[in-house]
Amino acid sequence: MNRTTLSLLAAVTSLAAVTGFAALTAPDGGTATEATAPSRLPVERSSLLCPAPATSDLAETVYTSYTPRSGAGGSSSSGGSTAELRPSVATLRGPADDAGKAGEEKKDGKDEAEKDGSAKKPPSDKPVVSLKQPGKPVGAKASGSAAPALVGTATGSLAPGWTTQQTTTVSAGSGRGVLGVNCTAPDTDLWFPGASIAKDRQDYVHLTNPDDTGALVDIELYGKDGALKSQLSDGIQVPAGASVPVLLSTLTADPAEDVTVHVTTRTGRVGAAVRGAGDETGSDWLPASADPAGTLVLPGIPADATAVRLVAFAPGDDDAELKVRLASATGTINPAGAESLRVKSGMTASLDMKDVTKGEAGSLLLSPAEGAPASPVVAALQVTRGKGDKQEIAYIPATAPVTERATAADNRAKGSLLSLTAPGETAQVKVTASAGTEGGAQAVKTYTVKGGTTLAVSPPVPAGLKGSYALTVEPQSGGPVHAARTLLLPEDGIQMFTIQTLPDDRGLVAVPAAQQDLSVLGD
Repeated sequence: MNRTTLSLLAAVTSLAAVTGFAALTAPDGGTATEATAPSRLPVERSSLLCPAPATSDLAETVYTSYTPRSGAGGSSSSGGSTAELRPSVATLRGPADDAGKAGEEKKDGKDEAEKDGSAKKPPSDKPVVSLKQPGKPVGAKASGSAAPALVGTATGSLAPGWTTQQTTTVSAGSGRGVLGVNCTAPDTDLWFPGASIAKDRQDYVHLTNPDDTGALVDIELYGKDGALKSQLSDGIQVPAGASVPVLLSTLTADPAEDVTVHVTTRTGRVGAAVRGAGDETGSDWLPASADPAGTLVLPGIPADATAVRLVAFAPGDDDAELKVRLASATGTINPAGAESLRVKSGMTASLDMKDVTKGEAGSLLLSPAEGAPASPVVAALQVTRGKGDKQEIAYIPATAPVTERATAADNRAKGSLLSLTAPGETAQVKVTASAGTEGGAQAVKTYTVKGGTTLAVSPPVPAGLKGSYALTVEPQSGGPVHAARTLLLPEDGIQMFTIQTLPDDRGLVAVPAAQQDLSVLGD
């Protein structure tokens, strides 16, 4: 076999480790023998995007970035690897008295920030967050309204499971609260049930483009009666490396309390998140729901939730008849007065579940009603703690199970709560608390989650903790597990909090083993 053939095979193997797919084809068109036992290999490159944190000068933002130590496959050494988050080239905002026009398409197809060149030069060449080694989290801080969106890439041993949490505290004003979000990977098709364009809401969808070419984005809005008449929602341009916040109420003249936002790209990819803010309810980030499915799990409703609102949307051609159950600490129940929800095709439906947890933490399970087909839906919860002018909101989107590993960054010595839900069989779960950003020793604990229940615990804390730390969840045996982390940061009598769901980090990908007679390639 000559050197060219060896190089070709090495390139294919490397590509497989990045994309999770490999197919070998002989030069004459013959196909390779399919592998029967694919290997699980670490990804070699990861991308994360963080939205611009806040518009308030009172905002204080903390970033915590972490890559777990390697388990199956890969090295715990960082030699030659990088993981950095840098400012986007621009966050394209409208003027302060005309913020609603941020993200609108101009007549000539260009934003003012592009015309004067301000979108072409980054505010700084220095990384905001730079991770040095697996197993050791790093932290960074930013203040005020000028903090930009961040665009980042991790390579080598820092790529598998790379996680960054952005936590912003706003102490006063209509957008006050704790706004937490896991920085996300770019995508081309995202669903956000649970947004609002009611009169007392100022909800933005933030679009961030990580690539070297521009992205063209469409935004569709759906209310209780179907698609809302939209203005300027097609062909929104997001320049290369830039971020665009779009005020949802500028896209339609139709007010609606419960809205599903559908973000798709015609060209390119974007990271997206919705910032929900109300005059009385505070604010937080709404991440994308899990992909449409007939059965969904929404984990991590706090025990002291004073109000819970379920919002769901059916993107398919068929209506969805859903059975609604609550997985509590002791078992699964049908909540009185909220046992079912009908979601008509192409329409957003909601269900006010009030204080459904009744002082006991739980998770919501959605499945087809008896005799009904498994019509796909997307869903999210708006969760409220406190009452009156002391209330605060957070969001829980439907989330996929943790198949191998998931991580929540930015945990504190006090105020972190972990929810583990086993909707089917009983499961064993290992939880690892990393060292702290400024010091501390790793701690590990294993939990048993009984089938059909939610286990809510104060997670292990690193010995001698200084700074914040990361929690990594790894199922060991039994049925599927869904996870969420709540961060409680009360201030001035307001029960400020944020909830992050923990889908699998997809740090490992299946790579088929090459089994082929390569003699056809020649010498």
